Amino acid sequence: MTARLMLMSLPAAILFGLTSSAQTPQPAAPAEPIALKGTLERVKVYGRLLAGNLMGETASPEVSIYLPPSYLTDPARRFPVVYLLHGYTGTDLSYFGPTGPRQLHVSADRVFTGGGAREMILVMPNAMNAYGGSMYGNSVTTGDWEGYIAEDLVAYMDGNYRTIPTRDARGLGGHSMGGYGTLRIGMKRPDVFSALYALSSCCLNEGVVRPGRSNEPSAAELVKSIDEVRGSRGAASGTLARAASWAPNPANPPLYLDLPTRSGEVVPDVAVQWAANSPVAMLDQYVPNLRTYTAIALDIGLQDTLIASNRVFVERLNRYDIPHTFETYEGDHGNRIPQRLEEHVLPFFSKVLSHQPVAGSR
Repeated sequence: MTARLMLMSLPAAILFGLTSSAQTPQPAAPAEPIALKGTLERVKVYGRLLAGNLMGETASPEVSIYLPPSYLTDPARRFPVVYLLHGYTGTDLSYFGPTGPRQLHVSADRVFTGGGAREMILVMPNAMNAYGGSMYGNSVTTGDWEGYIAEDLVAYMDGNYRTIPTRDARGLGGHSMGGYGTLRIGMKRPDVFSALYALSSCCLNEGVVRPGRSNEPSAAELVKSIDEVRGSRGAASGTLARAASWAPNPANPPLYLDLPTRSGEVVPDVAVQWAANSPVAMLDQYVPNLRTYTAIALDIGLQDTLIASNRVFVERLNRYDIPHTFETYEGDHGNRIPQRLEEHVLPFFSKVLSHQPVAGSR
């Protein structure tokens, strides 16, 4: 079963499941800042694996870090860490900013102090770029985000915070583009992480590139510079974001990428690259890796436009008898995410991650 996508004609909102129903109105900001029992920090973390990317994006992205209440009150204690990945067109402030419905630091405070989950450190890097998102891939054009998260960021946290520096105490999770990144990185780096939670993942089954609706150049083909689409979130941006990550080409300036169609016709060599970056196609290469995980969880709303591709991916997990849980619920791409994070994601990682420090840790 293969999901078919009109890659060059659909707007980015549809391609990433960001339908209008997912754009829930943000409530008014509270009159006064909420007093956290934990601590929220935002720092820049240099990544040697992001340095020199051809897009010219920073090699030191911002990273939001939530430290639970006991981090300050119990200086001898060490904590497991959950690395979280945001979705397309978002940033770390989409979850750890001062306003909006996804104030994960507030939810974490409530869950940890209320006994709904044991305390953990939460970390989210800002993976925004000129096209709206890095896709968490490994590309000379966007930078090696796979390596940045699994190596640079983990090393920074273990070197600067009281983490439990072992895979058994590290989890990886994310929503939409972040769910895609969770499964992509998770397949490759079981040496770093021991548990995965992917929410409403995008881009899982893009194995078929279809011709455009006409022989006219697509919106993405007409883009002549990165700055032309910086901050735009239309069809061109969504296509360019994936192309920069999945089909980089250092010999094709100024965008340094190849597109899977040209004037409505499929470019076979690029279409193969596109398919190779779909987790459905990747999965059979990483079956032994996935079987080493303590726990893998996926969920998605029944009204989410991405549900078909998620079900295909889950069918592949079942085919190889890879242990996992898969849950559907009443909701679209975004309207239940704060609830899912508080009631499911944090308790999941609390249960499956090790809370015992490594012998000899200081």
